[in-house]
Amino acid sequence: MLVIAGLGNPGTKYANNRHNVGYMAADAIARRHSFSPWSKKFQAEIASGTLAGEKVLLVKPQTFMNLSGQSVGEALRFHKLSPADLVVLYDELDLAPGKVRIKTGGGAGGHNGIRSLDAHVGKDYRRVRIGIGHPGIKEMVHNHVLGDFAKADRAWLEPLLDAIAENAEMLVRGDDNGFMNKLSLAVPGAAKGDGPAGKAAMTVDDPGRTKGVSHIRQARPQQLAVKVPESGPMAAMLKKLLGKE
Repeated sequence: MLVIAGLGNPGTKYANNRHNVGYMAADAIARRHSFSPWSKKFQAEIASGTLAGEKVLLVKPQTFMNLSGQSVGEALRFHKLSPADLVVLYDELDLAPGKVRIKTGGGAGGHNGIRSLDAHVGKDYRRVRIGIGHPGIKEMVHNHVLGDFAKADRAWLEPLLDAIAENAEMLVRGDDNGFMNKLSLAVPGAAKGDGPAGKAAMTVDDPGRTKGVSHIRQARPQQLAVKVPESGPMAAMLKKLLGKE
């Protein structure tokens, strides 16, 4: 048995938020593969079905994002499952919109839902990171994450969700590379930085940030080029100050 958890916040207020793309992906899988109607258990909405011949439980925690681990942990303990039996779908700021990457374990990367899961179930579960892009300015992150997807985002979001649902059996079989390849074909711009998804990642025009450059790299201070004279008293002083001796 496999548990696939889509992360998000409950309620219509948050339904179209970028932070809820995990919920959206879980809903798409349930629709495509005729899972059972959603019901309430484990402080979550759950639906069951079969993918690639294996029983799958879809879980959408209703504890709000920051307490996601309480719900998912309860489901795993009830079914006597380990972190290896868990796949989590969630939003990732550090990936361009529409780009998807999968990894097992690792840090929370500032994502409170993942931090909660790590605390409640351990770290050795598969993480399907769905890119929503970064606004480019730290102070804008909160509003970006809890803001709704723009109409223009539908150009990449809808085909991506369709592709996640269509190829969900590859996740169950453990074919993570094949799954990512299928998704990159569905949203080509996400892989190359062009097309609707790639362009969406470069819409913020901040004088202190280069468009399309990772906000992490951009935040690193640039080294100033200092030309040191080759000889003379000034050269000796500068070499001493700069540690060139």
